Amino acid sequence: MNLLAIDTCFDACSVAAGRRLRSLIPSIAFATEPMATGHAERLMPMIEAVMADAGMAFHELQRIAIANGPGTFTGARIAVSTARALSLATGAQVVAITSLQLMAMNPSVVAGGAKTIAIASDARRGEVYFQRFDAHSLKALAPAALLSIEAAGQALGGALTVVAGSGAASVADAATALGRPAQAIRPGLVPEAIDMLFASVEFPVGLKVAPLYLRAPDAKPPAPNPLFDMSLSGSAA
Repeated sequence: MNLLAIDTCFDACSVAAGRRLRSLIPSIAFATEPMATGHAERLMPMIEAVMADAGMAFHELQRIAIANGPGTFTGARIAVSTARALSLATGAQVVAITSLQLMAMNPSVVAGGAKTIAIASDARRGEVYFQRFDAHSLKALAPAALLSIEAAGQALGGALTVVAGSGAASVADAATALGRPAQAIRPGLVPEAIDMLFASVEFPVGLKVAPLYLRAPDAKPPAPNPLFDMSLSGSAA
C-alpha cells in the first residue's frame, strides 16, 4: 500500500510517506519539525519532500492517515483540510486516529509492568486532553476526553498506570493523592506521523473525517447589535 501520514495537532509538524508498505521492499521517508505556529505554511512543502524521498507520486497515493485531534484548533483543522484536499485530488482514502492514540504508539512510551497506558496532554486551565489504552494492544479503553487534572487522576483506576505527555506529572500526582498508583514519563511527548505509518494500513476507513476539538473555541461571534436591527426594521417599514 502507498500511504501518507500527517500530524499537526500540537507543537510540531510531522509527515511520513510509505511506498509498497505491504511488500518486502517498502520505501519510507519521514520528517518532523518542532513549531508552535506556521504548520499551514510548512505542511505541503514537507509532504512534497517526503513523498519525493519515498519515490512516490501523488497519483500513486492509496491512503492518507491523520491525527485529527485533540490539539490546537488550527492544528487539527489543518490536518483534516489537507487530507480532504489530497483525497479529492488523488482518490486516496482518509483514515484518522486521535492525537493521543498516536502518542501512545510512540516506541518511547514503555509500559513496564503496567497493564494500562494513559496519555495526558496539558490543555491549560487545569485540564488535560486524556485517553487510556491497553498497554499490550494500544486499543483505546475510552474515548478521548477533556478532563480536570483531578478527574483524570480518578479515571486511572486502582492498577498501576503509566502516564505520558505534557500533563502526565500533574495527573500522576493527582492519582497518587487518591491512592491510585501511577508513573509519569515522557513530559515532552508529541505525536509523530511515522508511528502510525504501518499501523494505519489496518485503520477503519471513515465516511467523513472531522477535527476532534473537545473544547469550544474561545472566540465567539459578536452579539447582534440592537441598533442595527432597529435601523433595518425602520427602513423596511
